[in-house]
Order: sequence, then structure tokens, then C-alpha cells
Amino acid sequence: MKGPAVPPLPLALSIGDPSGIGPEIALAAWSRSKADEVPGFYLLGDAALLAARAKKLGLDVPMAETTPSAAMDIFATALPVVPLDNPMVDSPGQPRAENAAGTIEAIERGVQDVKTGRAAAIVTLPIAKKPLYEAGFAHPGHTEFLAELATRHWGGTHRAVMMIAGPDLRTVPVTIHVALEKVPSLLSEELIVETAEIVARDLAARFGMATPRLAIAGLNPHAGEGGAMGSEDEAIVRPAVKRLRAMGIEATGPLPADTMFHARARAGYDAAICMYHDQALIPAKTLAFDEAVNVTLGLPFIRSSPDHGTAFDIAGKGVARSDSLIAALKMAREMADAEGTT
Repeated sequence: MKGPAVPPLPLALSIGDPSGIGPEIALAAWSRSKADEVPGFYLLGDAALLAARAKKLGLDVPMAETTPSAAMDIFATALPVVPLDNPMVDSPGQPRAENAAGTIEAIERGVQDVKTGRAAAIVTLPIAKKPLYEAGFAHPGHTEFLAELATRHWGGTHRAVMMIAGPDLRTVPVTIHVALEKVPSLLSEELIVETAEIVARDLAARFGMATPRLAIAGLNPHAGEGGAMGSEDEAIVRPAVKRLRAMGIEATGPLPADTMFHARARAGYDAAICMYHDQALIPAKTLAFDEAVNVTLGLPFIRSSPDHGTAFDIAGKGVARSDSLIAALKMAREMADAEGTT
């Protein structure tokens, strides 16, 4: 005789920079949880700040301070808030360095909760680098900090790969936040192979794809047109594709980027590996600006995030949309289920 079903672990949601739209889209996501079938989560944040933001926006959102283990029992009737040791100040639109400690603590504790089996995955609300740097934050950004936390808790070294995922397209930039003029010198056969290998592995393990199909974009117009418009596609990209295929990964390319993203072309692959930031993000955001999700691959834990920033300019005005956050929560839940992370 089977015992009662074990409820799934909740998702840990870190508050991000509280001066941005993070607190209000978290409140909105919980308010839409029944109508939009939002999976259960708890918010690592400051309950007083959340109450102040809800009052400012005229939102009637019941909240309950709790622990990760009790979050799923509360979620149906109140937003579970796991309080931080570092208090935060509600200052919508005006980032403050004194909130940095709480922002960092929320991320650290979310990752720790996944490691200790209290959460299935971490979903992160947007952060702003400037107030963190002013408080002594030593990492280039969110993703690099998460990679360091992976090393801290799991050991080893981890290459974090950014994937932008929407309903109709997944794209991955091989190089990310670098000037366009530096991309050709940074690209290498090894970097492309390493990136694509991580993508293929995680699409299989966390998205349930038996044989992920990767489309590899060329760097130059028309994928270099046989060397007539740049040598990188023949010298770097094509050998990388050849290596990937020898490894058993279904990869095609280099492909002209200008014909990769229409509907008929998208039907032929599961993810597009792009050579630089805008080559990946322009099609992804054009197709699904409000629903796109930022997923970090290559880490020993699942992390997703809404694909937008802190939006200080609209914080506290009641106009921020929670669509991308809801999509990020749903994607994290689906990835955890596919991987078997209860």
C-alpha cells in the first residue's frame, strides 16, 4: 500500500535589488498563482519591505514569515517569506548600497537551500551591479557569483553558460558581455565546443531531450561565404562543429544567422548557439519579450531568472509585468521535474 504523495520541494526566489521591480513582480506572481498555475515558491526577502511595497501599490497580498520546509503548506493561502538576517529599506527607483548585504544573502541562502535539499531550484530576481560594487561585491555579475557559489558548495570549477529561452526559441551566446570588436579574438574552437557540450548535456538532463539538436551560427554575414567575408567561420566555427559531431552531438553549421530564426528554420533545431550577445538576444527578445527566461546552464543546480533588469525607472509605479518571472518559475519547476530534483 502506497503512502501519501510527497509534495514537491518549493522553489527559492531571491529578492534581488529591492529598489527595482523585483518585490512587486514577486507579489504579482503570487497573486496570479492560482489563475496561472504558478509553482510553489518562497521569497527570500524582507517582510517589512514587501508589506511597504504592497501598501504603496494598493495590493492585498497576505504574507507569512516561514521556513523553506513549511513554504508549500502556506503557499496556497499566503506568500511564504523566508526572512533575511540583513534588513532592507524600501526605496523604489533609488538603489541603496545598504541593501546590498541582503541582496547577496538572499542569493547565497537560495543556493544553500538547493544544496541541502530544502529547495528544488533557485530563481533570481534582478540585481544592479553599482550598489553591490559600492558595498564591496567582488564579482562581475550574477552569473559569475553563482559559479563561485557552485564551487563553494559542490567543489570543482564550473563554466556557467547563459541561455535565453522562450516558447519558440532557445539561444545561447558563446561570448557575452564584451565589445563587438573583441569577439573575433575571443572566439576559439575550444570555447564553441565547450559551450555547445554544456548546452547539449543540460538540454538532455534538464529539458528531457534525448538527442538535442544544435544550430551553430556563423560569425560573419552569410557565415563568411567560404572565406569571402571573414576567415573565422571556416577556421574556427566549422572545425568546432566537426568536433561536436564526432562527439555524438547533433550539431549543424556554421549557418548564416540572418536565415536561422524564422519559423521554418526554428523547427529544425532545439537551441541556437550564437557567437555574440546581440546575435542571440535580439531574436529571443523579439519573439518573446515578456515571456523569455534567462537560464544558467553548466552549474550543479538549477537557476532561472526573468529576462529583464531591475527597471528602476518604473519601480513602485504599479506597471511592471510579472510574465517573465512566472515563466522563469515554471521553467525552473519543469527543469527540476525533468532532472528528478523533487
